[in-house]
Amino acid sequence: MSPQPLFYGPLRLPTRYLLSPLAGFTNLPFRRICHEIGGLGLGTTDLVSARGLIEGSQKTLQLIATCAEDKPFAVQIFGGEPEVMRDAAQLLEGKGVDSVDINMGCPVQRITGGGAGSAMMCRPTDTIDLVRTVVESVRIPVTVKMRLGWDEQQITAPFFAREFEQTGVAAIAIHGRTRAQGFSGSVSRPGIRQVVEAVQRIPVIGNGDIRTVAQAAEMFRETGCHGISIGRGALANPWIFRQLVEQEMTGTFSPAGSFEDRLELMSRQFRYLVDLVGEYRALPAFRKMAHWYLKSMHVRAHLRNAFQVAQTCGEVADVLTGIREEGPSRGNRTGELPDMHIPVPAGPVERW
Repeated sequence: MSPQPLFYGPLRLPTRYLLSPLAGFTNLPFRRICHEIGGLGLGTTDLVSARGLIEGSQKTLQLIATCAEDKPFAVQIFGGEPEVMRDAAQLLEGKGVDSVDINMGCPVQRITGGGAGSAMMCRPTDTIDLVRTVVESVRIPVTVKMRLGWDEQQITAPFFAREFEQTGVAAIAIHGRTRAQGFSGSVSRPGIRQVVEAVQRIPVIGNGDIRTVAQAAEMFRETGCHGISIGRGALANPWIFRQLVEQEMTGTFSPAGSFEDRLELMSRQFRYLVDLVGEYRALPAFRKMAHWYLKSMHVRAHLRNAFQVAQTCGEVADVLTGIREEGPSRGNRTGELPDMHIPVPAGPVERW
């Protein structure tokens, strides 16, 4: 018995559980470990500037780095100019990317201020033309991720979903909040259901506030969505995709990683990052993720701090040896740990 697949047009995803794009975190090392743990149907990059791709920015090109284990693989692009988005999609198709996702959901001011991300929901005619331009320019599936609308007075996602289906979009991913909400309040599952009911054939992917297997089941049941995309919940528990497949196939699922499992996973993810960007860039880039890992593992403060101030891979190795020898300050090495706490941006969304 195999898990239920999901189809983006002709592209068959092995499961219906997807990794959401998260700026700074859904890089190749993290996607690799999620695939290695198992259960991931599709990994998507951090949001990528379409103009940066066209101009050959090395920093931008590094965001689309992939490998044989990172399959299937989607790149999420953002931008407000149809021709630039078209050219970026064609460039990605030429590089063998499996699917292109158009970002219409990012609420961050530096993205919306340029007319991209969720600001695209404020320009219906232009946005539909842009999406049609991208879809018609490539043979690979094009998807769109968006929010419910700009604010509570402009819940436009069902309208856009209907229009995008007519342009040939392969799937819609919907985060159940408005741009004005940012990450405050709760996801509106009735709002996601409205998007599901607005389309006739294409899959709709539900997103937001999914941190457990039970919450995923509630999302399916209450919205009728065809797949689920998980972001911060996967950072907190990279085993969640495997757990969801186990639940689907057997009715039960194994626990998330123990202290020993998480330490090994963290070490492997850091090695992958060093391989990708080099020691000098990997060390500062991994500090926030390491803080989350180590705190959830009940590692003592002096060792957590030692990781944060490490200046070389050798020093990191020494710290990890110390963590392994000392073990957790509470609980044990093999028991189940609480999920990591992954904070969301705070304050008015306009200041992000």
